[in-house]
Amino acid sequence: MKVLIEAFSARIGGGQTYLINLLERLPDDPSLQVYIYAPSSLALPSRPNLFRKTTSWPVTNPILRVFWQIFILPWILWRDEVDVLFCPGGLVMTPTPPRCRVVTMFRNMIPFDVRVRQDVTSYQQRIRNWLLYHIMLNSMRRADLTIFISEYCRALLERLTPIKSAETIYHGISPLFSEGAALSPPLGLQPYSYLLYVSRFDVYKHHRQLVCAYASLPDALRMELPLVLVGEADSEEADNVRKLIVELQLDGQVRIEGGVAYEILPRYYHNAAVNLFMSSCENCPNILLEAMGGGQPIVCSNVDPMPEFAGDAAIFVDPLSSESIALGLRRVLESEAIQKDLVVRVKARASLYNWNETARRTWTVLQNKQWHKEA
Repeated sequence: MKVLIEAFSARIGGGQTYLINLLERLPDDPSLQVYIYAPSSLALPSRPNLFRKTTSWPVTNPILRVFWQIFILPWILWRDEVDVLFCPGGLVMTPTPPRCRVVTMFRNMIPFDVRVRQDVTSYQQRIRNWLLYHIMLNSMRRADLTIFISEYCRALLERLTPIKSAETIYHGISPLFSEGAALSPPLGLQPYSYLLYVSRFDVYKHHRQLVCAYASLPDALRMELPLVLVGEADSEEADNVRKLIVELQLDGQVRIEGGVAYEILPRYYHNAAVNLFMSSCENCPNILLEAMGGGQPIVCSNVDPMPEFAGDAAIFVDPLSSESIALGLRRVLESEAIQKDLVVRVKARASLYNWNETARRTWTVLQNKQWHKEA
């Protein structure tokens, strides 16, 4: 079987992480050949049945990439007798030969979250989200199989459009996060002496509500446990958070670390007193899974699908309410019994999310003859 992965949109972050974990676990099966079109920044593992494909067409330009997908890729699929076109980015623009089946994924929740879309002020971004909404729906209608990464989002999309076939396959937790217990904390931090929130700054990540909640904690707790914010901090929302920190006189108590290298993140998670996750718009919350791999108590957003992933292993709060966040924090910080119980529950829950199982199930459905179109 020949599988072609069109992954030019996987330039950074979660898209690349997903592909790396999937391809590192490619079955050693000579009957399965995998071809991938991807950015040069994506480092591929060495596998005898994995082949990087390149094109001289300027696919870094989104408009020209669409032209390539519509007019050139179909010829490649026909020429190479490809059995499966896999589009993990969620957009299927390519007409396919009769023998070739199409598999896509639903990853980007933002175009389908009305509240988040209303918060977008950029006219250009509003148009982009509108286009993505309709193109993604059309892609899932066309696909022979759609892979979902949470049951919540699967149910949402199945209400919006007919889907031929679907599978829900959760992402895993990298061993990088689950095996880092012996790591020392980052420079300037002491073990179990800080609160941690890892996320890029955006309105729906609710950093401002968290900072206000932190400001309402007793002075003794704030002096003992600084709030550490890790994530890209070059946005307007990051500037809003900086202003809020000054207004609330939290200089020195709230630290904005900015973006850090991926391999450094386990040091932050494993040594935090509490890991926080306040997002209200996710599909599969990878940061929450990574925090669970850290094995420390978690205070988490109660917005779906976060409870689906954290289960009984977190204290849930309303991320839109600083009062709710503060109550959740105090409940954990002021009870050693709750802390110990959460540690046990977090470690048990984290064991459910395994990249080996994610990859096994994904390669199984991609090769499943049930979805195959005979020539």
